[in-house]
This record gives sequence, C-alpha cells and structure tokens, in this order.
Amino acid sequence: MNRVYIIAEAGVNHNGQLDLAREMIHQAANAGVDAVKFQTFIAEEVISRHAPKAPYQEQSTPTGESQLEMVLGLQFDEAQHRDLLCICQSRGIEFISSPFDLASVDLLASRLKLPLIKVASGEITNFPLLLKTARTGAKILLSTGMCGLGDIENALSVLAFGYCAGNCRPSPAAFRESYSSPAGQWALKRKVTLLHCTSEYPAPFEEINLQAIDTLSHAFTLKVGYSDHSQGIVVPIAAAARGAVVIEKHFTLDRGLPGPDHQASLEPSELRAMVKAVRQVEKALGSSLKFSTQSESKNLPLVRKSLVARKDIRRGEVFTEDNLGIKRPGSGLSPIHYWDYLGRTSERDYQTDEEIV
Repeated sequence: MNRVYIIAEAGVNHNGQLDLAREMIHQAANAGVDAVKFQTFIAEEVISRHAPKAPYQEQSTPTGESQLEMVLGLQFDEAQHRDLLCICQSRGIEFISSPFDLASVDLLASRLKLPLIKVASGEITNFPLLLKTARTGAKILLSTGMCGLGDIENALSVLAFGYCAGNCRPSPAAFRESYSSPAGQWALKRKVTLLHCTSEYPAPFEEINLQAIDTLSHAFTLKVGYSDHSQGIVVPIAAAARGAVVIEKHFTLDRGLPGPDHQASLEPSELRAMVKAVRQVEKALGSSLKFSTQSESKNLPLVRKSLVARKDIRRGEVFTEDNLGIKRPGSGLSPIHYWDYLGRTSERDYQTDEEIV
C-alpha cells in the first residue's frame, strides 16, 4: 500500500506570530499529517513597492495596503525558523518551507539543512531560484499552478541541470541537454515530485481538473501529488483516490482571523477529517488485482446458488426446465452445469429444494 504524504500548509496563516505558528504545528500533528509547510522570504527581496495585492487578498486584508506592506509582518527570521523546526521534530513530523528568494534557499537548505524544499507555483519561471535549490541537492516539490506542459518541462530542465551539471555555466541549451540526458532524468526521478495545482483562492471546482494528475504522470514519468486550494475536503480526498502521492492543504486555527489566506483554509477539525478520509482511501485503493478477498469468502456460499430440485424428482426421471432449479445457498453443484443436466436421467430420488449431486 502506497502511503500518501500529507502536508498541512500553514503558509502565512500564523500572521507573523511565533506562538500562533507553534500552536499550528501542534494542531497539525494532532491531525495526523506528515509535515507542516511554511513560507520563507525576505519581503523586500520578493515584492516591489508597486506590486498590487491579488483580488482574494484585497477581500480579506485592509484596503489601501500594498502587497509589500501586507507581507512585511508575516516573515520569520532564522531563529524563529529553528524554533519551529525543533517543535516539528519533537512532534515527529517534517518541517518544510517554500523559499521565495535566493537567501531563503540558503537558509532552508544550507543552514537548516532541510532535505525537502517546496517550490511554489509562482516561482516556476524563477530559474535562478530553481537552479540554486537544485544545486543544494535537496528533494523538491514543484507546484505547477498556472502552468502548461511547456512551462513545467522548462522548469524541470533547469532542475536537471542543477542536479547533475555541477558549476557549469547555465544556458537554455545546457538546460535542454541536461533534461534529455540519462543523468538528468535519473536525478529528476529521484528528487522531484510534481504537484498539480489551481492557483486561485478558493479554486473553482470546475477549474480543478484532477485528471491532469494523470497527464503530468504520463508526460514526465515523475511522481505527482496535488496542492489544493478548493473549499472543503472533497477534492483532496478525490485526488488521493486519483493516485496523488502528496496532498498539500492550507489550514488555519480560525478562518475568522485577519490575513490573506485564512478564508480558503481548513480549521483543525476539518484537517483531522481530511487526514482520516485520505487514510481510508489509501486502504480502499488496495491492489490492482481482482480476486475473491478473505472477507468475501464467508459470503460466497451464502449468496451464490446451486442446482436444486424445483419439485420432487423420482429416480429415472429426466431433468427438465420444469423440475431443475437454481437457488441459494451455493454449497452444492454450481449453476454453471445447468445445461449439462437438462435431458439427463436422475440417478436417485430428490425432494423439493434438495441440492442436485
């Protein structure tokens, strides 16, 4: 049985408060997730003074505030990252984060030595960040919101180059060569998991396109998961049934808190329900083989049928459609042999409903 790796996406729902982030880790661990994911950035390095807020952010944050002003209060320093990492380790879950600038890649991979880095959908064309992340040797979850297959292939080419080309000079030709090489493909299969994603908050159900999980798997022959921005828990459960190897879902302690992402997030009780449902789906997926299972075996003789006498039959009487019947239980001769018996002479007396032998 393949176990789905479940990530509780804390993001910036801690509102810049360390105590809130700590409590989010505890609630996520209590829900049974495998990891908690945060976001790591230096706001002034990531967002210009002129960048507007997204429409969903405008609806849930103060008006007249720029995106940079909104984000400035949501960043954690290295000491705070270490604090959260230690709490995750004490609770037996993994600490993951998404870097949004080169210095943050250094913090996560080089100083905190995280073995797994999440690259957000908005960074898929940020080739310098992709290259630096791959050169750390960390495994990567590559989110693919807002992408076509060409965008994803280009990003994977950079990652392949970063994993296997050492300190060679980057160039589009070098990226393509690395992607086409056996070494590049081998590195990608070992290191990269794609995440299907719809980058809207909340994502409309009609735009989620879970069948794209299959498309990504076939196109790139990599492991594929799902990063969810829909409301509720139905879609991530369906994604697990579709074969997603990773499920990432935003969560918050309270959807009523101020901030850009709370309203599109699960509360702790909903996160627990999602984890429980995904684990049940894992069990239900089972094997691709079709066979009579152990639990079914006790029902087989009760619900299948046997050849029986529809009425009293005397020795020497011919079996006909009128006197040969098919009834439960299935402990006798299978109805498979029905036509073999029609026209045959009975070798003994039978009472009504007695099994034919």
